[in-house]
Amino acid sequence: MNILHIDSSPRSESHSRQLSAAIVERLLEVAPGASISRRDLGVKPLPHTLAEYAFALSTPATLASPPKGSLDISEALIEEVEAADVIVIGTPMHNFTIPSALKAWIDQILRVGRTMKSTRAGKVGMLRDCPVFIGVASGGVFSGPRANQPDFLMPYLSLVLNSIGLKTLQFLSVEGTGFMDREQAALAREKALAVIDLTVVRELGDVDAWSAVLASTGRLHCEAHAAPGSVAPTVF
Repeated sequence: MNILHIDSSPRSESHSRQLSAAIVERLLEVAPGASISRRDLGVKPLPHTLAEYAFALSTPATLASPPKGSLDISEALIEEVEAADVIVIGTPMHNFTIPSALKAWIDQILRVGRTMKSTRAGKVGMLRDCPVFIGVASGGVFSGPRANQPDFLMPYLSLVLNSIGLKTLQFLSVEGTGFMDREQAALAREKALAVIDLTVVRELGDVDAWSAVLASTGRLHCEAHAAPGSVAPTVF
């Protein structure tokens, strides 16, 4: 199983990074043989849309014959997504939505004729579906009876990922981080992880320890599968 792990916070010890890392750890509990590809948009941000890329996407003619090199970054990022069996995204909520670093990644992977096609009914995804776990951290509260701010992050990411064919999404959130100490934050992460559904990765292979992990999340026990040894992560 190949896991693409993406972070987008500029803070090295951010709540979203800790949450996404905890999600990866849960995946490795059931798939210890998984390989991990790392894309850290907070540490190494992508360039925002460049003139050559914008020009290439501006008309069907330029898209059919783009300037040399204009789609190279986009193609590399799309190939990472295509190679992944599972995607884990860690993101803070910045001003009600995603940070610009994550938006820059989205602008490169949403490409007409490559990852989606336009129809009269709307955008249709061209990539194969795979489980996507999105860990969200917010300084304020955006869900439930204590919500004091709107949420444009989850609806937007759902629409974006669905439009390229990624429909099996799980959002896990830690809210109100601006009012938490370290111990409270750890408890909030555990509460978020308690609802994770790992059964969506069972059919991917290299999956072990189902009984223990599914029992810990309240899921039905499943027959365990053998898995090879762990593989060192790839860092981009």
